[in-house]
Amino acid sequence: MGYILGLLVVILFFAAIHYFTELNTKQKAGATLFFVLIIGAALYYNHYQNMKREHITAIALKFEQNKKIVCETVDVNRTNFTESVGTYTFIGKEGSPHAGRMFSFEQCQ
Repeated sequence: MGYILGLLVVILFFAAIHYFTELNTKQKAGATLFFVLIIGAALYYNHYQNMKREHITAIALKFEQNKKIVCETVDVNRTNFTESVGTYTFIGKEGSPHAGRMFSFEQCQ
């Protein structure tokens, strides 16, 4: 849906500068290309954030299900780590071999 909306906005932008400005063809093409790059960057950023959110959600679900999670070659589990959902971080429990160590969900597989 986002791609269709982005394409529609680019078409409307091009139509507006084509019919309502006195720019030459190169200027119109340059303005449209610039606009397309801005829209493309926004769509890419949105896609990247969605992928990141899905990864974080999958890591949180694995931790809740007590499945194997590896963060920087360290096995993260409920015995040795707690989960901070607000910061999406695993924190080593006191008394465990990993006391005080912290791993962001993004670092984990």
